[in-house]
This record gives sequence, structure tokens and C-alpha cells, in this order.
Amino acid sequence: MTSGGDRWAKVQLARMPGRPTALDYLKLAFEDFVELHGDRLFRDDPALVGGLARLAGRPVVVLGEQKGRDTKENILRSFGMPNPEGYRKAVRLMRLAEKFGLPVVSLVDTIGAYPGVSAEEHGQAWAIAESIRTMLSLQVPVLAVILGEGGSGGALAIAAADRVLILQNAWYSVISPESCAAILWRDAAEAPKAAEALQLSAADLLAQGLVEEVIPEPSGGAHTDPQMTAATLKLALQRHLDELCLLGGEQLVAGREARFRRLGVFGETPLP
Repeated sequence: MTSGGDRWAKVQLARMPGRPTALDYLKLAFEDFVELHGDRLFRDDPALVGGLARLAGRPVVVLGEQKGRDTKENILRSFGMPNPEGYRKAVRLMRLAEKFGLPVVSLVDTIGAYPGVSAEEHGQAWAIAESIRTMLSLQVPVLAVILGEGGSGGALAIAAADRVLILQNAWYSVISPESCAAILWRDAAEAPKAAEALQLSAADLLAQGLVEEVIPEPSGGAHTDPQMTAATLKLALQRHLDELCLLGGEQLVAGREARFRRLGVFGETPLP
């Protein structure tokens, strides 16, 4: 069992400067990536990248939440927090994948969807819901990987997959530790306590059946050896896609629905 201190340490590792981003993995683990832009309604969202690529020769459509390397790029990419147009772009690419029978690979790395007024004005909640609905209904294989941070609906919007994998030092939760602490204890400094309560580490998620596999990282974290991490990730993606590509569209949709319906199942014991 992961201790609270270890859970908070994992959160810190997931935010480590130099940790590989979605675009880094697209260079290191995929080939021939061609980025596609725009949601065909408003604008392009740099916080969510996507397009066509090959994984060990297999054509795929890739989605990725992208953070910046410095302050300027982080501002450009909204610190990896997609706006509604980012999720609408994701939906457009998912439908493109289904049209041409291509698997979808989703690279998740966000603390959450962009929370600004403009995002709400442009339909943030609807865009997230539409992305989840579209992903759940795709009749092609869908594979998601939590690369670093997986926060709230901002992550779930592109993680409603047949199988969800997670890197060893990543986290995935309904809310970030700081936001949870601010709500429960009215003090974001209580984030380590919140991390323990949320049980958001990769080990916790695997034990709870919320992810299918934990992908190991080099000692010290993915940022210490991005090439090794990418190679390990690539092998895991290949293995899962090899299995998922054997299934028909109706089987995939039914299995995906069953996967999410069994999450959070609980029983009640009648009072004496």
C-alpha cells in the first residue's frame, strides 16, 4: 500500500520539470506524426494536440494534452488545460479515426480542463460530455495512457477508453490534491493529506481496478531517461493494441461500456 507521503511524492514527480510531454512521446515512441489543427467551429487549441501517426508501423490517430516547457509556452498551451475547442478537436479526430478504421491512442496529461470564464461561455461542460460520449461509442480500439497528471473531467474527456494505462509516477483523480484540500480544509497547503485521502497513485489505481497496467519508469522518474520510458511505453501500447484489434466494433463498444459501469460498484449492508 502506498503511504500518503509517497502519494504526494508521486504528484511532485508527475510535475517534475523536464518530464516528457505528449509531443516528446510522439517523437520518441511514434513515427510519421502529422498534426491536424482546429475544431472547425472556432479555433485551434494548442493545449490539445492530435493527428495521424504510426505505432510500430500501425496507423493510428493520436490525441495528447500538451504542457509547455517554459512560461511562454505554458501560457500558449494554457498549462496543458484544454479549452472547449480542444475537446471539439478531439471529437473531430475520433470521428476521423472511426471513418477510416484506425485505433485511437490518447495521451493524458492535465491538471484539469481550463476553468476560465471564456471556456464556460464556449461550452466547456458540453464539450467534455460530448468527448466522453463520442469516445465511448467508437467502434475502433481506444487506448489511453496517463503520462503525468490526470485531473478531473479534463482527463476523463479523452480517457473513456477500452483500456487505461498509467506511468508509474503519474496520478489520476477526480480532483487535484490542492483543490481537494482547498474544499475540505480550506487550505491548499493540506494537499499531501488530500493526496492520501484520494488514493491517486498508480499503485492505488491498479489495486482498485481503475487502470489495466502500470508502466514502469526509470529510477528517479521518466525525466531521467525519456528514451527508455518511451521504449517501454511503446511496447505496452503495441501489446494492448494487438489484443484490441482482434475485436469487432460491437465487442469493443460493449466491453468499454461494461468497463466503466463496473467502476465504483458498491453494496449496502442493511442496518440491524
